[in-house]
Amino acid sequence: MSRELWDRYRQYLNVNESIGVTVDISRMKFTDGFFAEMEAPMQRAYQQMDELEKGAIANPDEKRMVGHYWLRDSARAPSDVKKEIDECLAKMKRFAGDVHSGRIKGQKSHLSRLLVVGIGGSALGPQFVSAALTTPADRMKIYFFDNTDPDGFDRTLAQLDGHLDETLTVVISKSGGTKETRNGMLEAAEAYRKAGLDFTKHAVAVTGDGSELDKVAVKNQWLERFPMWDWVGGRTSELSAVGLLPAVLQGLDIDAMLAGARATDAVTRVHETRKNPAALLALMWFHAGGGRGKKDMVILPYKDRLELFSRYLQQLVMESLGKERDLEGKVVHQGIAVYGNKGSTDQHAYVQQLRDGVNNFFATFIEVLKDRDGLSLPVEEGVTAGDYLSGFFQGTRRALYENHRESITLTINHVDAKAIGTLIALYERTVGLYASLIHTNAYHQPGVEAGKKAATQVLTLQAKILAHLAEHRGKGCSLEEVSASIGAKDEIETVYKVLEHASANPDHAIKRTAGKTPFDATYTV
Repeated sequence: MSRELWDRYRQYLNVNESIGVTVDISRMKFTDGFFAEMEAPMQRAYQQMDELEKGAIANPDEKRMVGHYWLRDSARAPSDVKKEIDECLAKMKRFAGDVHSGRIKGQKSHLSRLLVVGIGGSALGPQFVSAALTTPADRMKIYFFDNTDPDGFDRTLAQLDGHLDETLTVVISKSGGTKETRNGMLEAAEAYRKAGLDFTKHAVAVTGDGSELDKVAVKNQWLERFPMWDWVGGRTSELSAVGLLPAVLQGLDIDAMLAGARATDAVTRVHETRKNPAALLALMWFHAGGGRGKKDMVILPYKDRLELFSRYLQQLVMESLGKERDLEGKVVHQGIAVYGNKGSTDQHAYVQQLRDGVNNFFATFIEVLKDRDGLSLPVEEGVTAGDYLSGFFQGTRRALYENHRESITLTINHVDAKAIGTLIALYERTVGLYASLIHTNAYHQPGVEAGKKAATQVLTLQAKILAHLAEHRGKGCSLEEVSASIGAKDEIETVYKVLEHASANPDHAIKRTAGKTPFDATYTV
């Protein structure tokens, strides 16, 4: 390290002993005047975040507040909301205690396994936290349905084969209408039925009051129901019942998670930019991409327990910031692409391109100081495996910097429940501040809704295709014939994809007969 870089490191290093986080931005090549130039926008961002926490409407189109900050500090919430948060937290702890003690049992036995059914924020957060904090002492072993992939259902159920009688299933969906989660619930219920068990004796709902799922849970007398509130978005829901219920059932320290997040919120509320780690991260994102997301964000945690952190951040960052229009409705096409895995695994994968290929990214290294509990084996004289991991982190960071690649380093002392709460709160605040800087709404997701509507249109078209084939049972129908008959000539590619998928599976009893080309095949019921 040159003396110049050392001086820059000391000048800009942000140390937050109260939350155990250090942020190093010295290897980001902003100019000396950058902070002064951005001070006014940052002050506006702080003000907007303050108003958000006080209950300002964040989604004007939906007339909704955004209150995920209240989840870890309910005293800041409106009185009625505070009561709901406190009651939900106490209820989750009681329920988990009753399950662990055996006061709440499955239909036939003690509950020692947990199946979580959800998607997006209802799965990514719980999966990240579970993987980061799992130990052999976990009270329940956890599994996930996080897609509508039949093979995925089968793979998970194979692991639960013979153990469904001791498995509790938590179904998570705010509206209750999310099709992927609905499908997972139905698949789970059928698996219990085949095992001679009553699904309702093993089922718990986390959902909105009066939702489709809530009605199902009430009607069928599920074991318990926990709330999802309109003022908590899916990607910021990990510290609500969405994430805390699976965590407390697994046996994790949710009070420590909440304490870490609460302490981090206090640190990141500070309006003095150089002392605010979330503000520094937001400014570095802005600098790296010119405020336009021109560079990707690569997340490189040097810890196996943080392997899923990049997947969690993909949704938090990309769903929050990836927007077509700004707050005034102007087309801006904003966003930051996020990807990553873990170090030093990536040094044998895509670090080659990061160092020598297209310079279209900035890296965030996450360094964890503590290797393990207790002593480590010397793999060489005076060197442990953890020393190697630290050496690889430092070497990769140096190699990138020497080839003019920018990076941020985030250092934490160790991975525990408090640190995980800290990371969640730190990046939630960073996303909010950055969204203010680029003048977009971080708390809605019109693109996701557009994708759901398009999927519904495909399934509507599929119904017409299957009806046509059923009407002409025994006759081979061509792609062109089917498209013309159902009035879908402009959707012929979709018709083709539906026919190919349907004929590859036994569910609709469609036989495909090959033609001279793939598009000359015929399909018969």
